[in-house]
Amino acid sequence: MNLDTLNHVINQFSIDISNVTFKIINQGYINDTFLVKENTKPKYILQRINTNVFKNVVGLHKNMETALKKLKAIDYTELSLLKTKTDKNYFEYGDSFWRLMTFIPKSIAYNFTSNKKIAFEAGRIINRFHQLLKDEDINNYEVTLPNLNNLPFRITEFKQAIKNTSTKLKSIANTEITFAEKHLNDFGNFYDANLPKRICHNDTKLNNIIFDNNDKGLCLIDLDTIMKGYFHYDFGDSVRTIVSEANEDEQELSKIKFNIQLFEAFIDGVSSNGSFLSKIEIDYLSISCVLMPFIHGLRALTDYLNGNIYYKVSYPEQNLDRCKSLFQFARLALDKQTDIKTIISNKLKKAT
Repeated sequence: MNLDTLNHVINQFSIDISNVTFKIINQGYINDTFLVKENTKPKYILQRINTNVFKNVVGLHKNMETALKKLKAIDYTELSLLKTKTDKNYFEYGDSFWRLMTFIPKSIAYNFTSNKKIAFEAGRIINRFHQLLKDEDINNYEVTLPNLNNLPFRITEFKQAIKNTSTKLKSIANTEITFAEKHLNDFGNFYDANLPKRICHNDTKLNNIIFDNNDKGLCLIDLDTIMKGYFHYDFGDSVRTIVSEANEDEQELSKIKFNIQLFEAFIDGVSSNGSFLSKIEIDYLSISCVLMPFIHGLRALTDYLNGNIYYKVSYPEQNLDRCKSLFQFARLALDKQTDIKTIISNKLKKAT
């Protein structure tokens, strides 16, 4: 990224800052993210929005601003969108859109964990996020990424990719394609269950939760996908990255686990703030532990077959590696359904 561009963009926001430096953060797959420092001290997070993915930038920031008004409590750290000098919460520069957010000092994020405290705190933060937003009117939020976690839509995309891809890519990914096709119809009951819709984060992987130096959960970050959805999207997405003990693109599949102790700690965290879930929501939590890694694996596989046009990749087969690890976790979650259901039943009570 051109340094002159970064300096120009940062100067469009209503902040008093000098001696600025920028550090690239490579953690995300979609947006370009920079840590903004003043005299080497971290101050802000600057992001260029990927408009190939997020086409409704205005609606996206409207959703964020609406949610952020509620996402603050003694046990949930507040984030803020900074205003531009023209009083907008984003800056348009050429064909790019930028935003600036507060940075929480001494915060840390993890790609995976073996620490039960982190698993507990992640569960607590997920629950607290939903507790703070549970009374929000979903009609006040725009759908900024239609069908994001909608498996029937992702199946259509996958089948189209199969038709359009090269024989070579189809051959390389044959094992993963076969697994996907075998399980495409396993989740129909979930979408037919008439589950209540809530305002969700919709991308609650572990590295979108930040912690302090003592591993206390602070809040969720990367809020682009806040919109209506099912609690199960946030629940299942958290589980797939918290209990696996491996990176999302881990190539040694033997390293991927379903650590039942970490899962139990996560559920303890989810239940620590009190329950707001209905019985039918609780009944479908266990299958969401399979659904979400399967959806993400299918999306990674689809992107690989399409030539890596959606997710950032650092090597050509990275999306295929993501798919392999995600499908492996889905297999493990399927095998653990009895244990998962027992823990959920013992620890989560339906809302009264």
